[in-house]
Amino acid sequence: MNKPRTLSRNSQRSRRGIVLMIVLIVLLVLTFSAYTFTDLMRTHNVASDLTGQQVQARLLAESGVEAVRLFLMQTPATQSEVGGHYYNTLYFQARNVIPDVDLERVGNFTVLAPLVDEMGNLAAVRYGLEDESNRLNVNILPLADELVNEGGRTLLNALPGMTDDVADAILDWIDEDDESRPFGAERDYYEQLNPPYTCKNGPLDTVEELLLIRGVTPQLLFGKDTNRNGMLDAHEIGPQATATVMDPTAMAALTDETFDPLTEGSLDRGWAGYLTLYSQELNASELGEQRIFLNTDDLQTLHEDLNAVFGVEVANFVIAYRQADGDYSGEDEGVQANTITVDKLAPATRTISQVLDLVDARVEFPSPDGTEMLVLNSPFPLLAMGAYIDKMMDNMSISEGRTIPGRLNINQAPRSLLAGIPGITDEIVEGILSNRVEDPDANGLTPQKHETWLMTALVVDIEQMKMLQPFICAGGDVYRAQVVGYFEGGAASSRVEIVIDRTNPTPRIVFWRDLSHLGRGYPLDVLGYTYREDGLGGGAGAGPMGPL
Repeated sequence: MNKPRTLSRNSQRSRRGIVLMIVLIVLLVLTFSAYTFTDLMRTHNVASDLTGQQVQARLLAESGVEAVRLFLMQTPATQSEVGGHYYNTLYFQARNVIPDVDLERVGNFTVLAPLVDEMGNLAAVRYGLEDESNRLNVNILPLADELVNEGGRTLLNALPGMTDDVADAILDWIDEDDESRPFGAERDYYEQLNPPYTCKNGPLDTVEELLLIRGVTPQLLFGKDTNRNGMLDAHEIGPQATATVMDPTAMAALTDETFDPLTEGSLDRGWAGYLTLYSQELNASELGEQRIFLNTDDLQTLHEDLNAVFGVEVANFVIAYRQADGDYSGEDEGVQANTITVDKLAPATRTISQVLDLVDARVEFPSPDGTEMLVLNSPFPLLAMGAYIDKMMDNMSISEGRTIPGRLNINQAPRSLLAGIPGITDEIVEGILSNRVEDPDANGLTPQKHETWLMTALVVDIEQMKMLQPFICAGGDVYRAQVVGYFEGGAASSRVEIVIDRTNPTPRIVFWRDLSHLGRGYPLDVLGYTYREDGLGGGAGAGPMGPL
């Protein structure tokens, strides 16, 4: 009679065990679900935080761009007082925008430009701006052809690896006609390609447009610096790549003793590193006033403007020069131009080709009674050039335009581009490199403000100067830089490349390229830290200027 009851009890215990197991399984599933949900939420939180930091990093980079614009709004004298634009850690490295008690979340921007050796190879980076006139302006090459026979090809052939056929193809692409040059390519070539397209016969819109031209390859145009950071990174060193290690002592001489070389050696930067479409100079005096246009038809206004700046002798001589049929080449002694009275209403008979045409010039002018011709001596004697040349170049111009496009900056351009200037010699190139001052703000030297320093330094004579002057300058008013917005923890960054034109009262951005897809580009200790004192690097942003 007791056996069935025993079976019933066992059955109840079995059912209770199954229920307990089910409860444990449910608890286990719920636990794992809660863990998965928590982990997912943490991941979403991190992603959301990173997204927010990425947006902030873009704004940090934009803050840096605006800081560059603000810097370029200042006068050259004011820029020099705060360290200049060439190499300035105080203004351009690790400028703090977002302070935070958590040092990992401190947000900065840094402004960088390539530091190149005298040949134009990438040697390192510096904290500052690159003068766009250090590069060859492709769109002015047809003008070089007008000034000198095959001047455009001569300038292009200075690029490493350039050949006559590629140079002529580039010139055919940008000139206005359909006539092929000796080694070039015009419409008939491009229309036979698959797919066909038309030769532009006009100025380039971007440097990358050169890839459409026969013979131009990505390797020639961009070189080995694939992430465009001005440094030779490990992934960019191919099996055949060679590098010449840069002497740290020489590097320090270009910057200061604390600057650390950032590359394993010189680097082929490609043609893109030598070319531009934007270089130009403001045709104005150091005070920002428009230079006196010597070739104006209004001789009365010209006389008034010259008299106000230089005095009556210069004013009279320039008017007499414009009204003369030609220069006087005889031996008669001359008189000073302040002893005559010029007819400012009489028309000019010639224009002035170069400001330097006035140096040591002599012209004939009717005497006051009209009975004889007087010889007028130039108020700009060659032997006394050092006393007036800077004032002359600062205030006179043969161009009415507000800007002068495309001339090459002899103070910073690489040797390779200098060697391509039509009419230049190896001796002149060596003279330029041995006498120029790349960064006068770094050593307190007097800036070489005008290209005519070549004469006062006895690198060239006046005839050589006249030949070179249409192609050279001592600095432009358009600047290029990379701006990196970043967090010191390294979680997010944004990198842009900009070109800013300061020929207007308010500098304007003429080129903007987002490089963020190529990565931050630079180690954090190169970009700099603002507040850290743990030996990880000290940026200049925490200096006397403080955070922005």
